[in-house]
Amino acid sequence: METKQFCYSKANFKISKTPTFIEDSSKKLKKIKKQIKQNIKQIDKAQAKMNARHEYSVLIVLQGMDAAGKDSMVKHILSGVNPSGFNVASFKQPTAEELNHDYLWRINRELPPRGHIGVFNRSYYEDVLISRVHPQIILNDNLPSIHSLTDIDDHFFENRYQDIRNYEEYLTKNGYVILKFFLHISKDEQKRRFMARIQTPKKNWKLSSSDITERHYWNKYQSVYEKAINATATEKNPWYVIPSDDKWYSRLIVSDILTKRLEKLPLAYPTMSPDQEKELNLAKQLLQDEDKY
Repeated sequence: METKQFCYSKANFKISKTPTFIEDSSKKLKKIKKQIKQNIKQIDKAQAKMNARHEYSVLIVLQGMDAAGKDSMVKHILSGVNPSGFNVASFKQPTAEELNHDYLWRINRELPPRGHIGVFNRSYYEDVLISRVHPQIILNDNLPSIHSLTDIDDHFFENRYQDIRNYEEYLTKNGYVILKFFLHISKDEQKRRFMARIQTPKKNWKLSSSDITERHYWNKYQSVYEKAINATATEKNPWYVIPSDDKWYSRLIVSDILTKRLEKLPLAYPTMSPDQEKELNLAKQLLQDEDKY
């Protein structure tokens, strides 16, 4: 699959002109599921090599409107990865402890170790997304010189964008491969998924009144997503904007991008030094000789 069309590495993203739907997966669902399964196998193999060498880590950042498919994305494209080398973190309303630190403090605590694949289901980008739609949230951060809503202006968020660019550059230099995905859905598709949650008893728990309240800010969210993506899309750490009205097609795209990015890493199992080979041969001989005693 050609995925360049979904990649943004500079400030040229126009959310209103970017499709949320490209292809109906139902026409090729069997083929798509087969390809995703193959991708999962490749991802698992790559993670095993990553874990053996402990040099690289992969950080997958998932962002999107409510009901964009973030949870099911994790479930369907990372289900085959060894659980010992995989972890997921979600970032919601900060706790009292977290508010006593800088906004990236809680992020650092959840970074995947070397050799692991980690997913941020929502991430540090919430601090330039929901906080920009509802700037009163920032008043709880106890920041110097931020005492009223008038202090939270465009300059404030430009500084945060710079923080994020610098942070991601720092992580990249330290062996993190960052893959940022915005699961892009239409307002009509979100409504359809909300209605499905209401009409399906076993899915009722997924919907809250706050989800409907936030829907009233749809246009504002679209604007802040466009600004955040344009401000933080770089050559080394681009954004991938995934058409997500069709869940299976979006899963295929994300799994393809992840697989191809892992293929570019210089991954291999460690080679044995002459001394290590001697130790290995000695261990082998000791095991073979066990029955003699």
